[in-house]
Amino acid sequence: MIRVDPVTLEFNGVRLEPLAPHHHAGLAAAAADGELWNLRITSVPAPHETEDYIRTALDTANRQAFAVIDAGSGAVMGSTSYHDIVPGVDRVEIGYTWYARSRQRSHVNTSCKLLLLSHAFDTLGCAVVGLRTDNFNHASQAAIERLGAKKDGVIRHHAPRRDGTVRDTVMYSILRGEWPEIKSQLHYRLSRHAGD
Repeated sequence: MIRVDPVTLEFNGVRLEPLAPHHHAGLAAAAADGELWNLRITSVPAPHETEDYIRTALDTANRQAFAVIDAGSGAVMGSTSYHDIVPGVDRVEIGYTWYARSRQRSHVNTSCKLLLLSHAFDTLGCAVVGLRTDNFNHASQAAIERLGAKKDGVIRHHAPRRDGTVRDTVMYSILRGEWPEIKSQLHYRLSRHAGD
């Protein structure tokens, strides 16, 4: 049975630290880089909402939230989480993921996913890792599919969006047996884009 404890993970210039109140200013700056809170299909906080965002993340059962940090500069680049942790079936999901606009389409997301998936499968012993996204977040769906995750289906009328509409949620998963090939592919992708 898996047990998800707070941990700091680092690889390829990216550090994942357990999210904490002292990340407030950095998260606000990262969210302001591209005014990401204006996107109706994300859960990015507006700068004045970051303290509540952190508090909610820390108070949510079955969630381990991280600040995504540039290991060289110490700048906060965004946030990600393990969530919907189900120890009885050795399952976690990766989500609540967002990055400052200037860090998107760089090595950051691939590095974060490699850190989180490696920890989930190789350290925690997960049998499956899930990922989910809004049905209208086509960029997120494409990124999840590039990881090698398989689409499980769509849960209709599943969760509220920030604008009051209700989203359909697209569900994906990676099984333990699929992880070695996906891990190799992620390392290959990073080697092809060294210096991004």
